[in-house]
Amino acid sequence: MATIKTDDVFSIASFDPSKLTESFREFAEKGAQQSKDAYAKLKTAGEEAGKTLEATVQTAQAGTVEIGLKAIDVLRVNAESSLSHMEALLGVKSVAEFVELQTSFLRKQAELAVDQAKSMQETTKQVAEKLAKPSKEAAEKAMASFKVA
Repeated sequence: MATIKTDDVFSIASFDPSKLTESFREFAEKGAQQSKDAYAKLKTAGEEAGKTLEATVQTAQAGTVEIGLKAIDVLRVNAESSLSHMEALLGVKSVAEFVELQTSFLRKQAELAVDQAKSMQETTKQVAEKLAKPSKEAAEKAMASFKVA
């Protein structure tokens, strides 16, 4: 026959409230420490994000100035070219000379416009890369710090 145990794991006699209290305390302390650690990481990430945003705004301002100066230079070159062309037109003596001068001017202007567009595109691309770099690095750093934990 099977013997009946009177002292099993579900009995009241095996329940020790001090062990439960100690386990609960350890659990609470561990949770509090994890919360503090998470808060510290979030605070650091927030501060770094603020610094990155400030740097990005400064880079954007500098980039805007750079693009603006490039646009002013393009306008200056085009204005000088047009004035030079107008002076040359004043000295024209025949229709054939006028057509040749005008055709040459238009060809040079088209080539110049293509070169200027490429230059503006390259400048804009460089500014965009400068703008994206700090944000990308900060995001990668923040994600890496959360993956480690």
